[in-house]
Amino acid sequence: MRILFLLSICGVLMGEPALMPMPAKVERLAGAMPVDVGFRMAFARMAPPRLQRAGARFLGQLASQTGIPVKRGLAASVGAANLIVDCAQVTDGGALVLGEDESYTLHVGVEQARLTAKTVTGATRGLQTFLQLVEVGEKGFAAASVVITDAPRFPWRGLLIDVTSHFMPVPVIERTLDTMEAVKLNVFHWHLTDDQGFRVESKVFPKLHTLGTEGDFYTQEEIRHVIAYARDRGIRVLPEFDMPGHSGTWLIGYPELGSAPGPYSIIHTFGVYDPALDPTKEAVYTFIDRLVGEMAALFPDAYFHIGGDEVNGRQWKANAAIQAFIREKGLGNEAGLQTYFNQRVLQIVKKHGKRMMGWDEILHKDLPKDIVVESWQNHESLATAAARGYQGLLSFGYYLDHLKSAGEYYAVDPFGGPGAALTAEQRKNVLGGEACMWTEFISPETIDSRMWPKSAAVAERLWSAEGVRDVADMYRRLDVISSRLTFYGARHELNYEPMLRRIAPGAPVDALRVLADTLDPLGIEHREVFQRYTQETQLNRMVDAARGDSAAVRRMEAMVRELVVSPSAEREREIRRGLALWRDNHARLAPFGGSSPLLREFFPISEDLAKLGAMGLEAMDRRLTGKSLEPGWGAVVKAMGEPRLEVRLAAARVVGLLVGR
Repeated sequence: MRILFLLSICGVLMGEPALMPMPAKVERLAGAMPVDVGFRMAFARMAPPRLQRAGARFLGQLASQTGIPVKRGLAASVGAANLIVDCAQVTDGGALVLGEDESYTLHVGVEQARLTAKTVTGATRGLQTFLQLVEVGEKGFAAASVVITDAPRFPWRGLLIDVTSHFMPVPVIERTLDTMEAVKLNVFHWHLTDDQGFRVESKVFPKLHTLGTEGDFYTQEEIRHVIAYARDRGIRVLPEFDMPGHSGTWLIGYPELGSAPGPYSIIHTFGVYDPALDPTKEAVYTFIDRLVGEMAALFPDAYFHIGGDEVNGRQWKANAAIQAFIREKGLGNEAGLQTYFNQRVLQIVKKHGKRMMGWDEILHKDLPKDIVVESWQNHESLATAAARGYQGLLSFGYYLDHLKSAGEYYAVDPFGGPGAALTAEQRKNVLGGEACMWTEFISPETIDSRMWPKSAAVAERLWSAEGVRDVADMYRRLDVISSRLTFYGARHELNYEPMLRRIAPGAPVDALRVLADTLDPLGIEHREVFQRYTQETQLNRMVDAARGDSAAVRRMEAMVRELVVSPSAEREREIRRGLALWRDNHARLAPFGGSSPLLREFFPISEDLAKLGAMGLEAMDRRLTGKSLEPGWGAVVKAMGEPRLEVRLAAARVVGLLVGR
C-alpha cells in the first residue's frame, strides 16, 4: 500500500512520462531524479568518438529542453555522475547495418541513472528516452524514476523524403535527421531522381545534374556530410535512383538512352509521364553500370533502391524495335520487358556490392529472393512477397502527403490485413516500414508540418509492441512530443504563426489561428484535382499554413462525446466557450479581407465556421430545454464539412455530433 501511495504521489507531481515510441517494458518506480545545473554524465568505459558526440548532443538537447546550462556536463568520474552511460562497443565501427542491436536498459533512480547498451546506436536510443523522462514538476526539472528495457519490433523504420518535386536544402535534411533520432527512426530514404530533377552531382555523367536541374542539387561533398550526420544519429541513408520510368531528367543530357528520340526537358508538373529508358539497348546497361558504380561508392549503405514504379509503357508500345525485342525474347508484354530490365540491373547492383530494392512493381517470380520489395500500393503485395520468401517493408498507409490524421497512420501495421495470416517464419521476411513524404505540394517551409508530429506515430507503430494501440494515449503523448521536437529544430510549430501573419498582415493572429486550427488540408490524392500545380506554384495559402489533425478540434470532439455519455456543467461550459469562439471569429477577420486576397479567398469557410459555432450553441440550448432541432440541420452541417478550397472544415465534425447527423 505504501508503494502504491508513493507511486500515486509521484504521478501527481511528475505526471505520466510522455514516452514515444513506447518502450518494450517500463517499470515505474517511486520518486524522481532532479535535473539541475549540477547535472553531470559520464561514460563507464572508453567511449568511441561517435558515442562522445552523441553524449555532447544529448547534453545540448537537455539544455535546450530545460533551459539549464548543462552543455559541458561531463563528470570527472563515474561516481560524480548523475547519468552513467555503459556501452560495450568501444570502437566506432564501419557503416551502419540492418539489424544492428539497438536495445538498451535504462535505470533511473532518485540520485543516479545508468544506461546500458551493447552498441553506440543502442546507447543513442537510450539517451533519447532519458530526455523524454525529463519533465518539470513542483521542484523544477526531474527525470521520472523507472526501469526501462527496450528494443525495436522491426529493424527497418524509415522516413522517405522526395527532393525532386521540390528541392529540400541540406539544413532541412539535417533537422529532419535530428527529429528522426528523437523518435528512433533509423533509415533516411532519399528519393533523389525523377522527372522533375536529378538532385545528385555526378562526376561521371555531369549532364545528369547540370541539365537535369536548374541548379538545385547536392554536391558529392554535401552527400557525404549528410551520410556522416545521419550515421552519428544511428540512421542509415538509402539512396533511390528511379529507373526505368520517372527518368525524364536522365534523358535531357543523354537522349540516346531513351525509348523515344526526344528532345527531353525538365517536367515542372507532377504525375506519371512517358519518358523511360530503353531496356533493349546495351548502352543503357553500360551507362547504369558506370552510374551505379559511382553512386555505390558514394553511398555506403548495403541497399540500393532502383524505384521501378509507375512505368506506363507508352514509349515502349510505340517503339517498333522494342516491340520486336519483346517478341524475340519471348517476354510477352511490357511487364515482361520491365522484369528483363530489372534482372539486368540486379546483376549490376550486385556487381557493385549492393542489395537491390524497388517498389512493389518489381516483384516477380523470375527475380531471386535477395531483392527487397517496398510495398506502396497495398498490404497484399507485402504479404505476397513475404509468403514467397522475399523480404519487404510497408509504405502503403504511411504516405504523409495524404495528410491523414496521426490516428489513421497509427492504425496501419505491417502485419495488418492479409499480413495477419503470415506464418511465424514468413513474418521474419517483413523488415518494417517507411513513412513517405512526397513533395508535390510541399516546400521547405511546410515540410515539417506535414511530417511532424505524425511521423512519431508511425515510428511508434514500427518500434513498439504490436499490442500498443491506445489511440487516446498515443495522442496524449504525441501532443507533448510535438512541442519537444521544436528543441531538435523541427519547425512544424515555429513556422505556423509567421505563415498566418503573411496571409493577412495586421489581422489578429489568434483569430487567424482559430480559423486555421479548424481546417484539415487535403492530401495529394484530392488536392491535385482542384487546380494544376507546377514547381513554381507558390505554397503560401491558408491550405499550406493549416496543419490539420488539430488538437483543438480533437479536444472539442472528445468533450462533446463525453458530454453525451455523462452530462457535466463544467464540460458544457468548456464546449460553449469553444463554440462561441468559432461563432465570433469571422467578425474579427472580416475587416482585413479587403487588403488580403489570400484571406478573402477563405471567407466563405470562415463564415461557415461562424455559422457552425452559432448552430452548435443553439443545438445545446434546444437539447437542454427539450426543443427539437431544426429539420435539415444535419445535412447543412455535413455540406459545410465537404472539401472546398483544398481543405475540409473539421469543425463540422464537432457540430455534427451535437445535431446528430
